[in-house]
Amino acid sequence: MNAMLKRLNALPAARLQRMQRGVEKESLRSLPDGQLAMTPHPLALGSALTHPNITTDFCESQIEMVTGVHPSAEACSAELTALHQAVARAMADEGEERLWVSSMPCRLPELDTDIPLGQYGRSNIGMAKTVYRRGLGYRYGRRMQTISGIHYNWSLPGTSNDEYFALIRNFRRHSFLLLCLFGASPAVCNCFVKGQPHELQPLGANTLHMPYGTSLRMGRLGYQSDAQSSLAVSYNGLEGYGASLQAAMTQPYPPYEAIGLQGPQGVYRQLSTTLLQIENEFYGTIRPKRPIRPGERPLHALRERGVEYVEVRCMDLDPFEDVGIAASTMRFLDVFLLHCLLADSPPDNPSEIAALGRNQHLTAARGREPGLKLEREGQAILLTDWAADLLEACTPIARMLDESQGLAEAPHQAAVAAARATLAAPHTLPSARVLAAIQGSHGGEFMPFVAERSAQVQARLLHLPWPVEASQSWSLKAAESLAEQARIEGTEQLPFEVFRQHYLAPERLQPAV
Repeated sequence: MNAMLKRLNALPAARLQRMQRGVEKESLRSLPDGQLAMTPHPLALGSALTHPNITTDFCESQIEMVTGVHPSAEACSAELTALHQAVARAMADEGEERLWVSSMPCRLPELDTDIPLGQYGRSNIGMAKTVYRRGLGYRYGRRMQTISGIHYNWSLPGTSNDEYFALIRNFRRHSFLLLCLFGASPAVCNCFVKGQPHELQPLGANTLHMPYGTSLRMGRLGYQSDAQSSLAVSYNGLEGYGASLQAAMTQPYPPYEAIGLQGPQGVYRQLSTTLLQIENEFYGTIRPKRPIRPGERPLHALRERGVEYVEVRCMDLDPFEDVGIAASTMRFLDVFLLHCLLADSPPDNPSEIAALGRNQHLTAARGREPGLKLEREGQAILLTDWAADLLEACTPIARMLDESQGLAEAPHQAAVAAARATLAAPHTLPSARVLAAIQGSHGGEFMPFVAERSAQVQARLLHLPWPVEASQSWSLKAAESLAEQARIEGTEQLPFEVFRQHYLAPERLQPAV
């Protein structure tokens, strides 16, 4: 019996039953013609600063829905659906807006600076959120920030810091499989890359694509940064990871110093001139996380109390799922993450980190290409062979999960079997289905395909049952969040610059002595 199976068999069923997951899902608000909605965050959804479940991401037009923590994929999916219903109804009450169902954005304003930044009110923390986003715009451009995705938050109680970092290392090695199985962004409107160099090929008159692409979002057009690529972040433990992030948030970075902290009339351009303004700016396919207390820095929380969960960040919105992700996909992620935790996970090194970056870009751009090879331990291997090895290793884990939860229908095993089937028939992968739909009934055009799907999803959400109790509950949450924002704004006294310097002080990144 290999080491992974020994670890699997040693896991008590009671511990597996305590596995938890939650979802954060971003979507742009769009108009029927596919244009970005330029209206403020709907008032009926409450305060983007303080609402526990509905906020905005980079853009004022970019809704972010955050579920609670759930003991099952079904419960998580049910709350995510309710969140979508609340958002759909709020948008319907104010006009014809609907959520854009693709990770790649709808038609954006011609000028990058016309993309509206998220607004969070006049409190110091609210203004800091907007300044942070303004800084992202200066550093990477606002267009890139409108790309939307799904974050899957996962935990297994009783897992140590070292075990979570071992999971993260294996996830980074094997996440090409997720891009291949669930990537759903192979095409984009040509307006997105206007005036920029790119490797995309024409599909329709206004659409560009990669013929074998899986996820433009996770490729060179997405959340990539030459500046961050210079960060040699190791995942061999919390101490080294924390030191890397602290250096990036405290040492000046000349290109960002050139942008300046403030512009004309004293308007803040960014929160700081360091390589990272704050922790959230660090892009990666997965991050160690710990819930923070009011005013606490995330890195301090990690160092002080350890890793509580991991945040998977490489999942595209699935335009064929009304809420962007299926419960079966969540179950596959549960199996996959358990595999990453249980499999041997040697330390990483700069050479391997560079190879993993190349694997990610190859899979994002060419993941369905017959004969595509990746790098594994210094050797070339067919993507399909490596994927088959991983799915084979996931099979006993799926069986154990089904047995531990007494699930006679074996949904985790079904999720692994479905993955094996789609890999054997690449035309059934989401990225291939997107291209087929664009070419089949939309003349090779991305925008009409997504606009039609977005309208269909909006209609279905509005027709789902919506009890009076649900309406009252969401209205109360919205009202409470607005009241809490007003309370914060009514009690603050510090000038913003004093607040900024205090929040960014290096000592606030350190654990208590």
